[in-house]
Amino acid sequence: MSEHHHHNVSGKNLFWTIVLNVIITLSQIVGGIISGSLALLSDAMHNFSDVLALVIAYVANRLAARPNDVSKTFGYKRAEILAALFNASVLIGIAIFLIIEAFHKFYHPEVVNSVWVIGLGALSIVLNTASVLLVKEDAHDNMNVRAVYLHLLTDVMTSIAVVLGGVLMYYFSLFWIDPLVSALIALYLIWASFGLVKESSAILMQFTPEGINVDEVVKAIESEPEIEDVHHIHIWKLDDNHIHLEAHLDFNDDVPLSVSNKVMEKLETKLHDDFDIEHTTFQCEYGRDDKKEIII
Repeated sequence: MSEHHHHNVSGKNLFWTIVLNVIITLSQIVGGIISGSLALLSDAMHNFSDVLALVIAYVANRLAARPNDVSKTFGYKRAEILAALFNASVLIGIAIFLIIEAFHKFYHPEVVNSVWVIGLGALSIVLNTASVLLVKEDAHDNMNVRAVYLHLLTDVMTSIAVVLGGVLMYYFSLFWIDPLVSALIALYLIWASFGLVKESSAILMQFTPEGINVDEVVKAIESEPEIEDVHHIHIWKLDDNHIHLEAHLDFNDDVPLSVSNKVMEKLETKLHDDFDIEHTTFQCEYGRDDKKEIII
């Protein structure tokens, strides 16, 4: 099996991001209560979900690094996928709650102390931007951290919206802007989280990874002259980096193990280079009377 090296996630960066988001959350909860701003409280709840997301991501990251053993032959590789699915699902739930609250407040607007909204919104922009920069590099190669990165990037955008809403309330007393901003934040959260829920669910359901054409994989395997037929193929992702394949190989001749080993080594290299498949399990057969469907 060919090995492929991936970027290691920095637990220290996740830890400091947690600290920053705890500061943001506590300040916005206090400020939201004092000012009477739903948008500020919405942003606080969003940041609180970030704290939960970051803690879960941190724990999942530590679990995923644990070695395999006889009772957990895959280790905790999918801990981060579970964390990503949970975090994105929680975000959608919070967004639905915010939309309901914004609907009620839109028809019953209340006076909001916009100075608090502007000041704490600006603080959130600064600290969330710092958080985004801390996890940006890890987000490229890790779905779990990408979920956190999405939370934080959304926070920057929502905090900008909160500040703009605060400015409009301060100068024009347009207090209906507050629930409107809250609803827009919530709608964006739903849109941004749906793709992550879909992607993480596909991995847990062991769907064929996007970008891999099974017919092309079959052609690549059957291009080897020793192979008569390939069937019973399964292709899935163990986590967001590692693609696995298993299949039955029918050989043209009753070859010795030394020959079948060389064929399998060639296939492993070809599948890794062409499809980024990192782990292959082949069942070698000759003249076996079994079902020959590609997918069974």
